[in-house]
Amino acid sequence: MTDTSDVVLDRLMTLHPKVIDLVLDRVHRLLEVLDHPETRLPPVIHIAGTNGKGSTLAMLRAGLEGAGDRCHAYTSPHLARFHERIRLAGTLISEDRLSDLLAECEAANGGAPITYFEITTVAALLAFSRTPADWTLLEVGLGGRLDATNVVNPALTVITPVSMDHEGFLGDTIEKIAAEKAGILKPGVPCIVGPQDDAALDVIEYRAARLNAPLHIHGQHWHVSEENGALVFQDENGLMDLPPPRLIGAHQIQNAGMAVAALRLLDRAQGAPAAMRDATWPARMQRLSHGPLVEAAGTCELWLDGGHNPAAGAALAEALTRLPPRPLHLICGMLNTKDAAGYMRPLAAQATHLHAVSIPGEANTLSAAETRAAAERAGLTATEDRSVAEAIARIVATEPDARILICGSLYLAGRVLRDNG
Repeated sequence: MTDTSDVVLDRLMTLHPKVIDLVLDRVHRLLEVLDHPETRLPPVIHIAGTNGKGSTLAMLRAGLEGAGDRCHAYTSPHLARFHERIRLAGTLISEDRLSDLLAECEAANGGAPITYFEITTVAALLAFSRTPADWTLLEVGLGGRLDATNVVNPALTVITPVSMDHEGFLGDTIEKIAAEKAGILKPGVPCIVGPQDDAALDVIEYRAARLNAPLHIHGQHWHVSEENGALVFQDENGLMDLPPPRLIGAHQIQNAGMAVAALRLLDRAQGAPAAMRDATWPARMQRLSHGPLVEAAGTCELWLDGGHNPAAGAALAEALTRLPPRPLHLICGMLNTKDAAGYMRPLAAQATHLHAVSIPGEANTLSAAETRAAAERAGLTATEDRSVAEAIARIVATEPDARILICGSLYLAGRVLRDNG
């Protein structure tokens, strides 16, 4: 009997003592054993950055599909099931195919050290090499220069806004982090550059100049804005009036701009309306509309967001201003690798209260007590709860017309989506 994908994934977790170990040697070794599937992919669009990678990819995929093309897509992390990471020609990978691919990569690896992300990335590339499609959309997992996805020769790269995150792996300054993200640039390959801090942009421009990689930079070569409820995009080819993005928040205007800039460059501008209208991206200001947690919330609104760094906190705070006023309660759980107080600080002016929880099943979770302490440092009134369900019950009992936002981590968001069916 063939092992399920979960069984194989559990075994793959044991092949390396570290979850993250940023070198490319192990990936190149396994790709060579498998006869280099990374050289047989449909044209690749490679996306790096700190915030907005997934949303930009979702809009770009919707736009390309709206133009009639078929897209592979690789994203991480998953929320409820690993299968979410691999989309083959528009459809999530099946259980049978995923199990077979993982087993094939496990056998080819021969028990050698390799991280979970590295070997599963190779499995995705192998799947993409065997399935016809028009495009391959790859989201960087961490950084760019030494990320396991950085083994391709892309047709286009995209660098979304760079900000402070993962400092222990990428560096403790915006310049160092930008240098890691700019590691996806390739000689002569154009790059769409989203809004950037000046210091980050300087690094990206320096790297691009050395590689003769043409840049298409927000604010210089293209502009995007929201005007009278519409999205307005302009570049040297002219003006486009589009529907507003389906995804909520001012930061999604920027992400939409990057997607449209890419569609223009790929000669797929006819897909831009679909990019705005059809894109979905779970746990990014997602309103939950059904399930046991929604039922428990009663007349309260229940929202979910997986952002987890200070820039994401600021974007979330802005997005909340676009909603009709309601008392706001945060249910927050975070990893101990994040700047928790920095994430929460932009939200302090809007939230009535923060309910701190730990993330079930995550070894690197902050405890509820640690999350509460971070909230208090950020200027929030906070208490501890044993679970999301307990926090919802407490809020409903005291403020039945509240807006409840579960936030702070994609890992918490994934647990919520699984628990909520």
